[in-house]
Amino acid sequence: MGERGRLMTDTVAGAAAPAAGRTAAGSSVTEPRRQPSSARPAGARAGRRRRGGVAAVLGLTPFAFYVVVFLAIPTVVAVGSGFVDGEGRFTWSNLSGLAEPAIAGSFFGAFWLSAVTAIVGAIAGAALCFAMLRSRPGGVTRSLVDSASSVLAQFGGVMLAFAFIATIGAQGLVTVLLRNLAHINIYENGVWLYTVPGLILPYLYFQIPLMVITFLPALEGLRPQWLEATATLGGSRWTYWTRVGGPILLPSFLGSLLLLFANAFSSYATAAALVGQANNIVSLQIRQALISETVLGRANLAGAMALGMLVVMVVVMLAYSALVRRTARWQR
Repeated sequence: MGERGRLMTDTVAGAAAPAAGRTAAGSSVTEPRRQPSSARPAGARAGRRRRGGVAAVLGLTPFAFYVVVFLAIPTVVAVGSGFVDGEGRFTWSNLSGLAEPAIAGSFFGAFWLSAVTAIVGAIAGAALCFAMLRSRPGGVTRSLVDSASSVLAQFGGVMLAFAFIATIGAQGLVTVLLRNLAHINIYENGVWLYTVPGLILPYLYFQIPLMVITFLPALEGLRPQWLEATATLGGSRWTYWTRVGGPILLPSFLGSLLLLFANAFSSYATAAALVGQANNIVSLQIRQALISETVLGRANLAGAMALGMLVVMVVVMLAYSALVRRTARWQR
């Protein structure tokens, strides 16, 4: 037994020795590989960070230049002109002019037009988004709707006004065909297209596509597992939409509604081309104050009205940002 124990001890020791040698050799070989990375100079890393920062600043320079020249400076000049008189002296009288019946009425008209087109556009756009959920992502139908919405959401101004005048104007193609073939006169009670209520139809032309662009991603963010979990717990589809899907989509829907309101409230060219000399919305009142040849000395009042519009837009966009942040929690 003693001899056998010594043989086993020698065997184990002999086997452990090469392993220890390999371990030592391995450590001696691999250790120098890790040393350069751990001993990498901090100055090189700092240099790369500085170069990356400079490249980022240079990349943002064109956008920053555009924002400053075409947004920040005009905004400061327009708003600042509302606090000076015709001779350049500081005054509060322009702000008191906002209480005039004509100007207050133009703000009310802009609010009314923006609210109506935003609500109708949001409902119609949401219905179209729900219909699009049944189409295959990346399919022909979905691609056509996405492409058309992206184009039509930016189709406004004089081009849109001309399109409606040529189509359903007093002598438009559709108007004449309906009058001659079906004996239907859509302007029997007056030419409503050239009034503020007549702007609802042209505004919906770009409001509905904008709703599709902003609300469809929220609908696509609904997970099928939520519906399956509701069904597993004995809930119906009505339960799912009222207690799960609806509360999740409500912030996104309200955010899109506010975006549509801001889009309509800030629109100018379409209304200017269709309504003409009527100044029933605030953007047209600003134009009247700037270019009127009958009422002089009112140019600085345009700055005060621009300040009023800016305050409304800031409040709306802050509310929109808060709703977007709330919605983003469910889309991660």
